[in-house]
Amino acid sequence: MHPLDNPIFQALTTTQAHFARVCNSSRKFLGEVSVLAGFPEPTPENYASLAKLLGPEERVGLFLPATPALPAGWTVLHSGALLQMCFEDHHPTSSEPGVTPNFTSLNQADVPEMMALAKLTKPGPFGTRTREMGDYIGIRVEGSLAAMAGERLRLPGYTEISAVCTHPDYLGRGYATGLIRVLIEQIIDRGEMPFLHVRQENVRAIQVYERLGFRQRGSFHYCYAVLGESKINRAS
Repeated sequence: MHPLDNPIFQALTTTQAHFARVCNSSRKFLGEVSVLAGFPEPTPENYASLAKLLGPEERVGLFLPATPALPAGWTVLHSGALLQMCFEDHHPTSSEPGVTPNFTSLNQADVPEMMALAKLTKPGPFGTRTREMGDYIGIRVEGSLAAMAGERLRLPGYTEISAVCTHPDYLGRGYATGLIRVLIEQIIDRGEMPFLHVRQENVRAIQVYERLGFRQRGSFHYCYAVLGESKINRAS
């Protein structure tokens, strides 16, 4: 099996094992780092092990090979098709603006603004320690965080680009595209391959990634779930 066929589990057993909570074959990131979790395969036994890692009403994010069919006792909050794309073209033909942004590295002091931007733009789950998963960079306009992007899943030879988002007031300036280009170069300079995940219905983002040199490698069904009957707003 290719490492990217099960990237969450591979990250939690290798490069990012220090973030892992473990029960038998199941792995889960520390809650403040990420909601993501994984196991070798979605068996009842592995779901039972994963359940032991969850606190009350704690959400978990899974990348599954097929439409979610969780065992009894679990509640699916939302799910959908997810494309996995890998960077393949080092000299893509791109109609995207050739922006080389004046970016800044984001650190612990920036976390409140990072979380606020993620909450506003919803690029995916973002916790108080998500920034620790890899390098995060941003663009500031008049002191305010206008855009950011960073690294999430990391496993030997591969780094995922994630949390790509721009404040609505600054859309159309090429900020996100420029930040992705910076991350691509940084990851390649480390001898690793950039990859990312994008919701299948996000056609515009997929087109941007293709113009930047990413190609579809495979697909998953993402699933956010909780154990038991959840009181969490299912639209959250």
